[in-house]
Amino acid sequence: MSLSSREMLARLVAFPSVSTSSNLDIIAFCRDWLNAHGVESTLVMSPEGDKANLYASIGPQVEGGVVFSGHTDVVPVDGQNWTTDPWTLTEKNGRLYGRGATDMKGFDALVLALVPDMVRAPLKRPIHIALSYDEEIACRGAPSMVQAMARSIPTPAAVIVGEPTRHAVVTGHKASVQLRTEVTGHAVHSSRIDRGVSAVMNAARLIAWHEDVMEENRRRADPADPFEPPYTTLHCGMMAGGNAANVVSSSAWFFSDIRAIPTESPHDYLDRYRAYIRDVIEPRMKAIAPETGVSVELIAEVPGLRPETDGAAEHLMRRVTGDNGTHVVAYGTEAGLFQRVGWSTVVCGPGDIAQAHQPDEYIEIGELEAGERVLRRIVEGLCA
Repeated sequence: MSLSSREMLARLVAFPSVSTSSNLDIIAFCRDWLNAHGVESTLVMSPEGDKANLYASIGPQVEGGVVFSGHTDVVPVDGQNWTTDPWTLTEKNGRLYGRGATDMKGFDALVLALVPDMVRAPLKRPIHIALSYDEEIACRGAPSMVQAMARSIPTPAAVIVGEPTRHAVVTGHKASVQLRTEVTGHAVHSSRIDRGVSAVMNAARLIAWHEDVMEENRRRADPADPFEPPYTTLHCGMMAGGNAANVVSSSAWFFSDIRAIPTESPHDYLDRYRAYIRDVIEPRMKAIAPETGVSVELIAEVPGLRPETDGAAEHLMRRVTGDNGTHVVAYGTEAGLFQRVGWSTVVCGPGDIAQAHQPDEYIEIGELEAGERVLRRIVEGLCA
C-alpha cells in the first residue's frame, strides 16, 4: 500500500491530536503504517500512559544514518475563526488547509509517505524516524524518546528536525524554561485590605517584573544579534486568581516562560526571579500574614540549539537544499535535546512558521513538493 504525501497529510490532519488530549490514535496509525511495510517501531510512553513517542529504523543498523524528527501534537483551534474544517485537509488556491498542515504534520506526512521507497532502497546507512508527543507543551515528550534512542540505535551522522523553515537551514534557537508561579495570600474583606495580603495583586507585581526585565533586555540588545527579537524574552501567557470582587484574594497563579539568547542562560533569570521573590515580595507579605508566600515550579526546560563548527547535519542540509544563509529562530524545538546527546542537528522543513498556530493554517503545495524532493535526495545519499 502507498499514499502520496498529500494523502498521508490528509490522514494525519484528521486526527485532532491537540496537546491537551491523548495522541495514541495517531501513534497507532503511524505504527500500523510502519508495520504494514515491515518496519518495527518502539513506543516510549508518557508517565500517565495516555501518550506515546514512537521511533523506528529502516536499513542496516550501522552508524552514520539520518534521523527525521517530528511531533504529532498540534495546538487547539478553540476560539479561532476557521473558514474550513480544521480536521479535514482542504485544498484552495495552491494551499492545503488544516490544523497541523504546517506545524508539523506536513513534514511527518512526507517522511511516512516515503517509507515504502525507503524500505525498497538499497540503504547503506539507516534512516531513523522519531515522532514525539507534547512538543507544543515545552517538548515534554521528546526527552524520554531521545534518551531511549541514544541507548538503542547506532549513532547517526545527522538529525533533521522538520519544523517549518521553508527549507532554510536553521542552526540555532533560544533555550527556554516554563514556570508556574503560585501566590498564597490572606483573604479579608476588601474594605480592610490593610489586614489582608492580595494574591492577585502580588501576582500582578511578579508579572510586571517579567515585563520590566524584558524591557531592560530590549534597551541593551545588540542589533547585530541574529535572533528576532535580539534579546532574552520573558512572557506570561496564562493567569487566574481570586473568587470575589470584594474579597482580598487568597490564591493566584500564572504560567510564564523565559527564552534566552545563546550568550545568556534562562536559569540565571530564574535565579534572579526567585531572589526578587525572596528579598522584595515575600517580606512584605509575611509581615502581615506569615503563612503567605510564593512558590515557583519549573514545569519544563527546552535546551537551545547551538550553531556547530563543521556540523555534519548542516553540511548535509546545505547540500540537498542549496541554502547557504545563516538562520536562527526564537522558538524552541527538540533539536537541542538531540544535540545534548552528541548528535549533529539542524532544523529544516517545509512550510512557513508564520502559519503555525493560526486559524486557517495551511501549507503551500509547492512547499510539500519541495520537501519531498529534499527527502528523496537524503535517501539517495544514504544509498551511496
